[in-house]
Amino acid sequence: MSFKTILNSSFLFLWVSGAIAQGSVTVSGIVVDQKTKAGLPFGNVVLKIEKDSSFVQGTVTDEGGRFSLSKIKSGLYLLEVSYIGYFTKKQTLYVGNLTQFLDIKAIELEESEKALNALVVTGKAEEISEKMDKKTFSLKDNISQSGGSVLQAMQNLPSVTVQDGKVLLRGSDKVTVLIDGKQTALTGFGSQTGLDNIPASAIEKIEIINNPSAKYDANGNAGIINIIYKQNKKEGINGKIGFTTGLGSLWVRRENLPNIRPQYTFTPKINPSVSLNYRKEKVNLFFQGDYLYTETLNKNEFVTRNYDNGDIINSQLKRNRNTHFTTIKTGIDYTINEQNSFTISGLYGGEKIIDRGDQPFFNGDLSGRLRLWQFLEDELKTTFMATANFQHKFKEAGHLLNIGFNYTFHREDEKYFYDNILSTSTGTDAFKLLSDEQVYDFNIDYIKPLKYGRIETGVKLRNRNIPTNMLFIPGTNSVIDVNAGGWATYNEIIPAVYGNYVFENKKWEAELGLRLEYVKIQYDVNPEHIVYKSDGYNYSQPFPNLRLAYKINDNNKLSVFYNRRVDRPNEVDIRIFPKYDDAEIIKVGNPALGPQFTNSVELGYKTNWESGSLYNALYHRFADGTITRISSTVPGSNIIYATFQNVNKSYNTGIEMVLAQKVSKVYALNFNLNAYRNQIDAFTVTNKYPVTHTFSAEQKEVFSGSLKLNNTFRFQNGIDAQLSAIYLAPDIIPQGKIQSRFSLDLGIKKTIQNGKGELFCNATDLLNTMIIKKEIIGQGFNYTSQDYYETQVIRVGYSYKF
Repeated sequence: MSFKTILNSSFLFLWVSGAIAQGSVTVSGIVVDQKTKAGLPFGNVVLKIEKDSSFVQGTVTDEGGRFSLSKIKSGLYLLEVSYIGYFTKKQTLYVGNLTQFLDIKAIELEESEKALNALVVTGKAEEISEKMDKKTFSLKDNISQSGGSVLQAMQNLPSVTVQDGKVLLRGSDKVTVLIDGKQTALTGFGSQTGLDNIPASAIEKIEIINNPSAKYDANGNAGIINIIYKQNKKEGINGKIGFTTGLGSLWVRRENLPNIRPQYTFTPKINPSVSLNYRKEKVNLFFQGDYLYTETLNKNEFVTRNYDNGDIINSQLKRNRNTHFTTIKTGIDYTINEQNSFTISGLYGGEKIIDRGDQPFFNGDLSGRLRLWQFLEDELKTTFMATANFQHKFKEAGHLLNIGFNYTFHREDEKYFYDNILSTSTGTDAFKLLSDEQVYDFNIDYIKPLKYGRIETGVKLRNRNIPTNMLFIPGTNSVIDVNAGGWATYNEIIPAVYGNYVFENKKWEAELGLRLEYVKIQYDVNPEHIVYKSDGYNYSQPFPNLRLAYKINDNNKLSVFYNRRVDRPNEVDIRIFPKYDDAEIIKVGNPALGPQFTNSVELGYKTNWESGSLYNALYHRFADGTITRISSTVPGSNIIYATFQNVNKSYNTGIEMVLAQKVSKVYALNFNLNAYRNQIDAFTVTNKYPVTHTFSAEQKEVFSGSLKLNNTFRFQNGIDAQLSAIYLAPDIIPQGKIQSRFSLDLGIKKTIQNGKGELFCNATDLLNTMIIKKEIIGQGFNYTSQDYYETQVIRVGYSYKF
């Protein structure tokens, strides 16, 4: 069935948690004498609805004449200011949606009667629904995915596709992942790592930012995913404890090829978590600790390879994985006085992965085994990040100066053992890799509220250094050269400066930003390496962003976006050391790899009604120097070498729709449609490893997309349920195609113990239908594959807050 047919015949709805809530704004100003300009203390300030003069909020000015009104919703108001001996002044006040803080500037009262001039002021609580630049999702509402990893929790989010352990936004994996607004080694600097091992229990919410402003790093053309850790700031001692357990791989979906070790079944999952917070007067202490242990059938891929010389090889790659992941975040907030505060925090992540696998190779009719490849991979990754932030609040509400420093240390300690069992011999290839990454980040950010918006500006400096050593011990009949090991050092220096201007009045909104980045990358290579030499690049580039919106009325808004962004190759993309992806596929980096620059435009429309909302977007991205992995063979060998290259131009054009509708007090449904066209122009590249050879490909394009469903039920007695469905259409992948996929997930939770306790149970891929099927066409070969990896998991959990 084609994707177009499914679009015409399906009526599916998706979960969109963190529903669009009406924001609030803090309005501040100063009341002064018109002649002397001196502040007037203890004056009366009253805010009323402009339409009917109904009272909203009131306050008095302080000794300096300043006042502040908090939690003001968007709308048109009348501000009345009175003082004994002065005429009362009234002025129109418009509170908008683009800044959390408004500074009205001086309100001058006079002792003689004069006509009053109306004053219109704007403001906003930054929310996804108003700016349409991001979506925010609370993980506590994602019942069907509770208890798993962050990667699993993102599977049913709008525009998100999870593929090969990575997140794709609108069909692209060029995504920058942040933790609490910062890049960390836990999730990769400019790449994606570790998302499948970070416990979702540690996370408060996830932000998807399709159109980042200039204050964000320019890396990641598809957008930004910001993972926000839990933190509580209530007075006294409070916190939350939780425990989740589960089982996966409940039955064998496809039997192993003959004479290999069993694949994992009934795999256990364990996830205890604790969150603690203590706040008293000026001090706030916080702690979040999570542990995730899983056994997983990480891969179970059956492959048929056809070579141009007529050879046909059938194989199975089975990987049983044991994972231990510990994450701890702790710190202190200290308020020096009303205007100054600082935060010191630390984040630790420890990840231990042990993979045990088998890969038998048979001839075309499975009558004879050609060889057996067995492996043990032992990876230990340790991450520590220390953060210090200082904030100064000026007298005007929302007028801020933030200064921050981050230090990150990340160690990769990896050992690999591969047994190559042939009919005539047995050999073992052994690798040991040690990499110590250190990153220093320093930033200054300044925010100034204005009469009709705000100004944001700042500077950032990054120094990143990654020395790596690879020891290679080849065995009998090894296909990797003995000189493939050695050392290499990656160094990255990025100073950047940005400015962002936000404007709003009753009908129009505008946001204009510019980020200037200088990037210098140097990759030094062991001079004895058999192929690669030291390389690098540098550039100075502007990265503008623009958003213009027209508010048709209170419930309808039209926005247009423009962004220019970059995808810088990460260190692992250029790492010179060859590594087995499987027994006959070797991955190796490319030190000559350069950055990919992307321009994107988007047109968005949002409408609200009493019981729901509809968001529509039309987007287009076009990239130059597209980064993709090229798989090819060399004469006289069936080994496939996979190397990243800059190829030709690529294009991504699509539409997105998010519909949320509350049907009744019990039932709500949501729908997400994302349909797009991907195209990569024809190209020819030269691969240097293991010997120089060229690779050519014709233009490739595909129409693809996704449909996602969520049905939410809120019953009596504190019982909630969620039924989610995901359909992913066939899509283009490097040198091939991935077939359609479908899954159905169910979750139920019940609130107990007077609202302090919660029980939940969920099951993913209820029908066991999520199978990855691929078709790959390479130079000198083609293959088809079906991956029956673990997708069906049942979990139960309990949490208690105090």
